[in-house]
Amino acid sequence: MTLPSYIRGEWWTPGVGDGAAGDGATDDGATDVLDASTGELVARVGATGLDLVGAVDYARTVGQASLGELTFHQRALLLKQLAQALTARKQELYDLSARAGATLQDSWIDVDGGIGALFTYASKGRRELPNARVYVDGAPEPLSKDGSFLGQHIFTRLPGVAVQINAFNFPVWGMLEKFAPAFLAGMPTLVKPATPTAYVAEAAVRIMVESGLLPDGSLQLVCGAVPGLLDALRLGDLVAFTGSASTAEKLRQHDSVQTGGVRFTSETDSINASVLGPDAVTGTPEFDAYVKQLVVELTAKSGQKCTAIRRAIVPEPLVDDVLAAVRERIASRVVVGDPRAEGVTMGPLASRAQRAEVLRQVARLVEAGGELVLGGLDQPTVVHADGSLGVATEGAFVAPIVLRFADARTPEAHTVEAFGPVAAVLSYRTAGEAAELVALGGGSLVTSAATHDADFARELVLASAAYNGRILLLDRDDARTSTGHGSPVPHLVHGGPGRAGGGEELGGIRAVLHHMQRTAIQGSPDMLTAVTGVWHEGAATGDDGVHPFRKSLATLRIGDRVASDSRRVTLDDIESFATFTGDTFYAHMDEEAAAANPFFPGRVAHGYLLVSWAAGLFVDPAPGPVLANYGLENLRFLTPVVPGDSIRVALTAKQITPRETDDYGEVRWDARILNQRDELVASYDVLTLVAKE
Repeated sequence: MTLPSYIRGEWWTPGVGDGAAGDGATDDGATDVLDASTGELVARVGATGLDLVGAVDYARTVGQASLGELTFHQRALLLKQLAQALTARKQELYDLSARAGATLQDSWIDVDGGIGALFTYASKGRRELPNARVYVDGAPEPLSKDGSFLGQHIFTRLPGVAVQINAFNFPVWGMLEKFAPAFLAGMPTLVKPATPTAYVAEAAVRIMVESGLLPDGSLQLVCGAVPGLLDALRLGDLVAFTGSASTAEKLRQHDSVQTGGVRFTSETDSINASVLGPDAVTGTPEFDAYVKQLVVELTAKSGQKCTAIRRAIVPEPLVDDVLAAVRERIASRVVVGDPRAEGVTMGPLASRAQRAEVLRQVARLVEAGGELVLGGLDQPTVVHADGSLGVATEGAFVAPIVLRFADARTPEAHTVEAFGPVAAVLSYRTAGEAAELVALGGGSLVTSAATHDADFARELVLASAAYNGRILLLDRDDARTSTGHGSPVPHLVHGGPGRAGGGEELGGIRAVLHHMQRTAIQGSPDMLTAVTGVWHEGAATGDDGVHPFRKSLATLRIGDRVASDSRRVTLDDIESFATFTGDTFYAHMDEEAAAANPFFPGRVAHGYLLVSWAAGLFVDPAPGPVLANYGLENLRFLTPVVPGDSIRVALTAKQITPRETDDYGEVRWDARILNQRDELVASYDVLTLVAKE
């Protein structure tokens, strides 16, 4: 019954005693965790005697070394394989989650959502990051007139450990959505799950360990209290915390964070809002979508979501309509009970302690003037696992609760969070007032608005975006495809300003870069090329007499170049191209009009004529390692070409990216078109697929 930790490559179980069952700590420092529906003992959680300093050191040494051997693409491929391993055994996680009060739909959010984060980062890592260990950020900055001195921003991984302290409500997703970007960045992770659901997180880690895919030291798990953990951290380490604002503030004040250089990011309490637009009256798709979403956010995970709707901000004339619709939908669709019973759609809270805390906060809202219009503080009648009805005195059940405030600006409505199936309805009269109510939350993870009025949406967004990490606009066009108010996606920012913690846990590659250091590198083109693995203009080039298109990835090198012969442009060429393509823009066909244009000396060649000719000048046409041209990027036309000018091309291998799972890779070529005066006519990147052998 005692939950083990996974430390230094081994499973470790503390020597804890038997202890008396109950939602609390025993005399040996361990905590008994109970089934949220029945009160039965599920596991004992404690970490007394665990060597935290040794775990941190193991991550910094063994974990850093094993991850450092891998490129971004190799790490991304491992994330995909870990996601597949979890997918194959996710029923085990569903079964355990039910003991924590999660229905099957709740488990989809947590388990499948977490697995989906792994898949997403696996895909984005291979599409948006190089198959390398350094990430180049932006274009180089020329710092000298002759091009001999450049600046370039790069990202390299932090040299320490990512300590991830997670909340109880999402033991799988909350862990994996932090683990994935850290792993992709090449930073080892030490996970500290919340005690009430640590047994679900432990099972997910066990599946990943048993897959044999984890590099040594890349993931460790501590189940139990971690006093003194921050004392062991230093510059190069990172703490990612999810939980209460009060706990986040205590951690943020630690010397390791304040003066020791430890990065700290948090995602905390958030009094999120959902606004109903004035146009969304009863009978409109937007009204229906709003009510449906509000009930979903009340009941999914029993309201235990950091993104759940706590404030329903509704036009004054529509408040009664919304309350009636919410009441009807809950009565017809929500069944509270043990998640293992057939037909149950909403389970209990994660623990009896959590139930007591939610009811305490509801009482505060009532005392502040909130009127209970749906639900109450008594134990609800629920469906037991055997299908019978009754009051579950040992369970942590709370029925959906909706309050109404006569004064929408009541401070407690915007500051007191009951972290359960609880929402308050607040009325407004104008878009500006709605935005002001949103802002009273002090910073939120998400606000949504159901409206088909573009003017209202624009006014609300511009007035409230600064108070939110994410804003969802819901209308008839996206209601069916929307991921919903309370569902963060790995591609976009999950975090928020102010009370929401001020951090970001997600955001696509942005989240990966949170685990890396951005550094400005200054030096010669050759030095920057050596550091970044990307050729910089002015760096050495190679021409061994073999056309670069005749080289596979095995023999092609950064800086390999082909310099073409020249080709003269005539007026006949320009007119033929215009006739053939239909591009008869006046700059190519009308001398007088072209000369009047401030950018041209007279008739000029089409830019696309020059790019087409450039391909003919540098290409080696016979079959060979180059398999396909799949695009151009960063194309700029810089100097007009007039009849009588000549052009030539310099094509240089700029970046080589082998694909881990294919027999080819991508080569980015630096293409520069020059005229007879060596003026730069056009510059762009050519993208090709090239065989490895």
